[in-house]
Amino acid sequence: MDTKHTAVWEHGERSRSVFKHIVEAFVETGGPIGSRTLSRRIGVDLSPATIRNVMADLEDAGLLYAPHVSAGRLPTEVGLRMFVDGILEIGNLTSDERTDIESRFAGTGRNLETVLEEAGSALSGLSNCAGLVFAPKTESPLKHIEFINLSPGRALVVMVTAEGVVENRIIEVPADVPASAFVEASNFLNARLVGHTIAEARANIKVGLDENRGQLDQLSAKLVEAGLATRAGDTDSGLLIVRGQSHLLDDVSAMTDLEHIRSLFSALETGELMLKVLEMADGAEGVQIFIGSDNDLFNLSGCSFIVAPYHSSQSDVVGAIGVIGPTRMNYARIIPMVDYTAKLISNLFD
Repeated sequence: MDTKHTAVWEHGERSRSVFKHIVEAFVETGGPIGSRTLSRRIGVDLSPATIRNVMADLEDAGLLYAPHVSAGRLPTEVGLRMFVDGILEIGNLTSDERTDIESRFAGTGRNLETVLEEAGSALSGLSNCAGLVFAPKTESPLKHIEFINLSPGRALVVMVTAEGVVENRIIEVPADVPASAFVEASNFLNARLVGHTIAEARANIKVGLDENRGQLDQLSAKLVEAGLATRAGDTDSGLLIVRGQSHLLDDVSAMTDLEHIRSLFSALETGELMLKVLEMADGAEGVQIFIGSDNDLFNLSGCSFIVAPYHSSQSDVVGAIGVIGPTRMNYARIIPMVDYTAKLISNLFD
């Protein structure tokens, strides 16, 4: 914090109170607030003239600005950063909010991507912002793999990683595969895959297939080959899930203008953005808040990004989850939402 800001901040409780009420009014309405309205809002013996003097000091310090002549005042991005760092009182989630988030993680047998999509949707719905989930594409060693017959021509491949994450993938198989072939294929792969990723074991498994084709049933061999192909289409770019983009269009004036939103959508579609977020999360402890142009990730005025990493059972960063929205988002309410959701995802890896 520079000397100029420190001098104003140490001016007294009156400056802090006036500034706090201006930011809270901005979060509620998105519009400027004048000295008379602020005097009534504060509810203490501060005249509009006194409040105007305080607002002038805060404006000189770069914490407030007037969007129009004779208008009230709004917090600058620097002011919002100072508010979040020095004044903000983080709220607690309500029991309904906790239940809503937890319900997205209920049930078993769903793959990780589905759970992450639900988590992003939950954050978006509760925050009225866009929910973002970032996950690098990593192949964990497998602990178990199994084929389950769904219907003629379709089978489910269930893969359990060493971290305990379950991935379910549907594959096409010959319509006449007997039940014994599913068991034989599962046993064949488990004997060679456990403790290795599919990529690591693929070459050895193919050699094993060639050597054991005499003993291994022909349809079982086709199942094994189909199982090996389940991840063939994966890329190294990772997974980016965005939910609730429409929320960013609900309050265009608060996001400065539509062009900023278009730029934001473009940034969200790039793999480079995801890598930046994951690099940032890798060195982070808990929730991080980026506001407006001080946001190296987006460098866009008018929007804020709240993000938290989630971890594997070995405490390694697996990915990140957060929300992006206008700078007037309700930080006190959304920060604990992001934090709680990230912790629930981390629990999946335990």
